[in-house]
Amino acid sequence: MSTAAQIRAEARAGDGTGAGDAARIRAKARRPWTPSQIVLTLLGAAVSAVFLAPLVWALFTSLKSETEAVEVPTHWLPKDWTTQAWSAIFETGNITNWFVNSLVVSVCVTAVVLSVSALAGYGFARTEFRGKGFLLGLVMTGLMVSPAVLGVPLFTTVQQMGMVDTYWGMILPQCAPAAMVYILYKFFQGIPRELEEAAFIDGAGRWRVFFTIVLPLSRPSLAAVGIFTFIASWNNFLWPYMVTNNPDLMTMPNGIATVMNSYGIQWAQLMAGGLMAGLPLIIVFVFFQRQIVAGVAHTGLAGQ
Repeated sequence: MSTAAQIRAEARAGDGTGAGDAARIRAKARRPWTPSQIVLTLLGAAVSAVFLAPLVWALFTSLKSETEAVEVPTHWLPKDWTTQAWSAIFETGNITNWFVNSLVVSVCVTAVVLSVSALAGYGFARTEFRGKGFLLGLVMTGLMVSPAVLGVPLFTTVQQMGMVDTYWGMILPQCAPAAMVYILYKFFQGIPRELEEAAFIDGAGRWRVFFTIVLPLSRPSLAAVGIFTFIASWNNFLWPYMVTNNPDLMTMPNGIATVMNSYGIQWAQLMAGGLMAGLPLIIVFVFFQRQIVAGVAHTGLAGQ
């Protein structure tokens, strides 16, 4: 057999082998589910239904009339579908202003927390100075103190500084991120020192190393910290409620809590406002879930 014939024969044999492998892969992909896979799928569907049920209930309640929303016994689907609650929440409530206030406060808190946490975490992870252990321990004690315990002293401090009924009064007290400092501190410890040492040899300073090497490598963790901070600030009810009495400065949680009239709480409007308040958080989770998972995986907390 000539050399060309041998090559063609080997090619045909190779094609046959490749086609056979592809067929086996497709057959393997069509393999029926195992009992464990079925159980896990059903369990996941049940857990998802439990978490989605309150959102579905809120949506159906917001599409009922106020009279139907308080009927006993309750029922899921509205008898008469109406958007009266949605129209009322926009007409009687200042929901646009509440939304803007929440957005301003949450964005500012997130920016400050990211800046402070990144600088503090990198300082603790890479620099040596006198009293470092004591300061790190002092920061970590913030993880053991409930924010509600600090409400009165924080309010007194803000009042003495003249920041009651101001944006800064709502923003600054939320910018003491002990947990976020710890997360970034653990992540920075995992970055190889050789990368920074090579930059130092090339003449780079500490700030240049931080901004050109450390921060780009920290994008997953920074994204996770930013998302968690934004969600926590957006959902914060207690502190904005304590520090402001001005209706024009109310955030979404505080504004929705005022949705009532002389007959009491308007449940349909309350559900509509709650869905409006939760919509940005749902969008964040839908579009940034990959960053959240990657950030948690890269913080050094996954195995602890």
